[in-house]
Amino acid sequence: MTAVESRPAGVLGTTPARRPLGARVGAFVALTKPRIIELLLMSTVPVMFLAKRGVPDLWLVLAVVIGGYLSAGGANALNMYIDRDIDAVMSRTNQRPLVTGMVSPREAVVFGISLAVISTVWLWYFVNLLASGLALAGLLFYVFVYTLGLKRRTAQNIVWGGIAGCMPVLVGWAAVTNSLSWAPVVLFLVMFFWTPPHYWPLSMKVREDYAKAGVPMLPVTAGNLAVARQIVIYSWVMVAVSLTLWPLAHTSWLYPVSAVVLGALWLKEAHGLHARAKAGVVGAKLKEMRLFHWSITYLTLLMVAIAIDPFLR
Repeated sequence: MTAVESRPAGVLGTTPARRPLGARVGAFVALTKPRIIELLLMSTVPVMFLAKRGVPDLWLVLAVVIGGYLSAGGANALNMYIDRDIDAVMSRTNQRPLVTGMVSPREAVVFGISLAVISTVWLWYFVNLLASGLALAGLLFYVFVYTLGLKRRTAQNIVWGGIAGCMPVLVGWAAVTNSLSWAPVVLFLVMFFWTPPHYWPLSMKVREDYAKAGVPMLPVTAGNLAVARQIVIYSWVMVAVSLTLWPLAHTSWLYPVSAVVLGALWLKEAHGLHARAKAGVVGAKLKEMRLFHWSITYLTLLMVAIAIDPFLR
């Protein structure tokens, strides 16, 4: 019996179906992990502007946003179903709907599969087959390769599991052009090398949670210095790869300038974390979350530059 299955069905002994409707709706929305999807969509829409070299059809953008949310939401719901046992023992996740009993495991599975099917059909019908197939591939990779295959078996889980989070840039490009080229591949690689140094600082912060749950995140299996060294390596590769979009996509001056400035600020934070780890700093003084928060700002501003750049050419 898993940790979740041993818990009561819900607070005060009520079953999920007897909870207030508003709370139940909120719980199903929470299953989709909206804050994570914000990041995914933030890397989808700007790429559509780049692919179109201007403003894409707004109905197409809306269709991609809806389909992308449903697809990622389905993947996240299935991820929560699979991870409900470890979510119950981690303080960061012990209030998720399956742990509290707000949603039953069966409901989560049905919900997740339904979103997966609906999103695939939606993108196929309203966008195109290529975009639909890429979104489905990302969903399946996240559920079966990352969640079921890698997460509990290797410290490199987030490196390869991050491939699923790279798919939205391909979906956005394919939605506009119904094809792929080197430009979206570069952005795919930027997202690939962005993911580990984005997530590892958070993993450093909640290392004890992962250790308690038996999840071998890199900060659990290696010391702070080893993790910080990996963060610096991935950061340098990410910044270098980001600059190759300039010649491949024939961007204006805005993108390379933005990539250089944002990349320099990123590297400053990454090397700062490495220096503190090398000095043996621990606890709050390590300030690992500074890089985590900056990584979100970095991606946001880089994508804004990508969206604006076509209008300056």
